[in-house]
Amino acid sequence: MFSSFCPQRALAIQVAGRFGKRSLTNIASSTATDRAKARIAQIDEVKPFSHHLVDTYNRRHNYLRISLTERCFYCMPSEGIELSPDGKLLTNEEMLRLAKLFVRSGVTKIRLTGGEPTVRKGIVDIVASLNDLRQYGLESIGMTTNGLAMHRKLPELVEKGLTHLNLSLDTLDPFKFELITRRRGHDAVLKALDVACSLPLQSVKINVVVIKGLNDNEVLDFVEMSKHHPISVRFIEFMPFTGNKWDKNKMVESSELLRRIQELHPNAVRAPDELNDTARSWTIPGYQGSFGFISSMSDHFCGTCNRLRLTADGQIKVCLFDANEISLRDKLRSGASDEQMLELIGTAVSNKTEKHAGMEDIDVVTNRPMILIGGLRQQPSQRHVGNHTSTIRLKMSPQQYHRPRARAYSTKLTHLDDHGRPSMVDVGEKNPTKRTATASGRIYIPKIAYNLITKTYDTEVQDGSQTDEKALEKARRKGDALTVAQLAAIMGAKQTPNLIPLCHPLQLSKIDVKLTPEKLSEEQYAIKCIATVACEGKTGVEMEALTAVGVGLLTVWDMLKAVAGKEMEIGEMMVINKTGGKSGDFER
Repeated sequence: MFSSFCPQRALAIQVAGRFGKRSLTNIASSTATDRAKARIAQIDEVKPFSHHLVDTYNRRHNYLRISLTERCFYCMPSEGIELSPDGKLLTNEEMLRLAKLFVRSGVTKIRLTGGEPTVRKGIVDIVASLNDLRQYGLESIGMTTNGLAMHRKLPELVEKGLTHLNLSLDTLDPFKFELITRRRGHDAVLKALDVACSLPLQSVKINVVVIKGLNDNEVLDFVEMSKHHPISVRFIEFMPFTGNKWDKNKMVESSELLRRIQELHPNAVRAPDELNDTARSWTIPGYQGSFGFISSMSDHFCGTCNRLRLTADGQIKVCLFDANEISLRDKLRSGASDEQMLELIGTAVSNKTEKHAGMEDIDVVTNRPMILIGGLRQQPSQRHVGNHTSTIRLKMSPQQYHRPRARAYSTKLTHLDDHGRPSMVDVGEKNPTKRTATASGRIYIPKIAYNLITKTYDTEVQDGSQTDEKALEKARRKGDALTVAQLAAIMGAKQTPNLIPLCHPLQLSKIDVKLTPEKLSEEQYAIKCIATVACEGKTGVEMEALTAVGVGLLTVWDMLKAVAGKEMEIGEMMVINKTGGKSGDFER
């Protein structure tokens, strides 16, 4: 009897007898969990969640992604896409009416996407109008953007109510950025990131779509960006959509990326995820930010999906990979009431499947290209730059760092015209300025070649076999390899416009070439070539510097091929700095 006695229970019974059953219930639910449940029930009583946003698997859809435009000169496929005719896109008033309807039905989070949302006219006013929906239960307004024009607009957007920002950035290499996006602007994206980190945003995230052979070697560099800034870097598996020529072999599974990161950071720990979060997040002790993985292909998160999508032309999509759509625009324009609109939304939500198809079976024929859906941006086909396997590591921080048939050739690969044909850039209107560029590269050579160049050659090779005197004599007859290579590099820089078809002839004022033997280890030797070129001209001299390095290293190869022709390797050619010109200074 004694063990079952509870003074609190006795007190509750006494109070219940005095004040009734309701008081007993209130007292008995005094634990933190029960208080939280009571609070949720209280909120639901004030603002009930509409059954129209609950699917047959009891998933409550409180997150709406709204595409504001189909246009994005960052991610438009090179073959172009069929855009919606004028008048087919939702007007601001129509979009805001639908947003209000969704919020009053239970949506608490809205994210603005594209295309590129910042090219929508009146974007600041749209955010301000969405912010007015907080009175109906809206809690956050996010935006996913390529960031090219964001640093100028971001302060005002935050002032008007923007709370979350996702920046799409697939490379930290400005030259690779231009290859991927077909335009310049890498510095602008990093500037947007810098501005975002200085503003009172609730979260700043970087979306990185990882493609094997293109940018998967930069994963560790992206992780380092989270060291000194409270940002979240999210690695997204390459996903199949119309126009991006998806190939399973281009996809790097998140588990593989995590393995690479943990090799360098074995102390990385799993971070708690929010309910319905698409990313599996990790933190590294001592790092301000985090990194995570969106594994839509290898480990889908369909069971907790709470997202609905409204396309720029007013279609509701209940799944990114489902080609089925229902037009809210047409119903809206026919004069439907809010209740009729909700019934149509409920029809779409109720048809949502338990999970999307596997990566082998996703419909990439009838489903829209990603740019017409709005969401995680995907690279179109031309973004796969051959078998690019460069192992360059950039030391860079965020501070450093159309009409119906749209053709993407207008998106600024500078040596292509609007029809995709080769064309020399017109620099006639530019004013001459002082410009410099420095490039570097290496040729890896065996020890016997290194000793020959540095004139410390031993009469026997390491394995004890007698050296081929004829080969050595042949190499010596060609003269001092580095002096010959230096002269060849200088001549190569001068001949750049004769070798590279669309380069402008320039009056070069300086060509400085240095070739330096390097003993990198007991097993590895190299010759490093550094070339600096300067001029007073209307265009830059990066190509002249790169040509000098290339010709210099090829000459070293030719000079040493008699003794090392089967073992040499040229690599790591890059521009390491440049000054002058409209795009500004750059240093790797």
